[in-house]
Amino acid sequence: MPEYSLPMPPDDLRLVVADMDGTLLTPTGQVPDAFWPLLAEMRRRGIRFVPASGRQYYTLADLFARDPEGISYIAENGNLVAHEGTLTAGTVIDPQLAAEVIAASRRATADRDLGLVVCGVGGGYAERDDPVFVDEFAKYYHRLAHVEDLTTVDDDILKLAIYDGDDAAAAAREHFDVFADRCQVVISGPKWLDLMAPGVDKGVGLRSLQQVLGVGPAQTVVFGDYLNDLQMLDAADWSFAMADGHPQVRERARYLAPPNTDQGVITVLQALLGH
Repeated sequence: MPEYSLPMPPDDLRLVVADMDGTLLTPTGQVPDAFWPLLAEMRRRGIRFVPASGRQYYTLADLFARDPEGISYIAENGNLVAHEGTLTAGTVIDPQLAAEVIAASRRATADRDLGLVVCGVGGGYAERDDPVFVDEFAKYYHRLAHVEDLTTVDDDILKLAIYDGDDAAAAAREHFDVFADRCQVVISGPKWLDLMAPGVDKGVGLRSLQQVLGVGPAQTVVFGDYLNDLQMLDAADWSFAMADGHPQVRERARYLAPPNTDQGVITVLQALLGH
């Protein structure tokens, strides 16, 4: 595991990419007040900032609506990239596979309290509309429609997001790993897992942005804390794991940032920007 340090800033920093929950955002899900002056400084220097999250694009755009100029987005765990007003989707889920996952989720509710969101390009869709789940989903899906039957959703399906109030990893093992030969089963948080098409992740989304911008790993800083950030860390020479992040993430990153609870992203950015 790397030791905590603040390296000398790269000579030609062009891209700063940060996971949201457990990384940049406060424990209450807000962008820290201290971030906004840093965003303005990055823009002044020609450094593009990119939120990268399992969250929906529309939710991310709302988070940064206070000062959105020049921000690109990696949403839905890399399944949707937003750049210069254009949305680019990754490989979508086959409708038949989606129907099978929906059926498995319904069966799993016999012994687990699950909620499923079908994540499409146009928004999210859920059958459950009880207040507990609506409140939980609303944190991550600002564009969410209630439907009576998820198998009737008419949208390109980017991923299927499953919330388990107890343990997402256990839900994956018991009910969803059976799909691992046809799709990725990604644990994106202690209570969330995502089923996505093979070959799509935050790293793929980041590399597509790097190609469009003409930016290389040596010009890229990345911050992450959980398993769905691993591939993204590999796309940057300046990769930081949060000190309170998952052990595998701390092992994979080149540098260790202070904990999310101590606004570690802010601390590192202030050092890198000399701000």
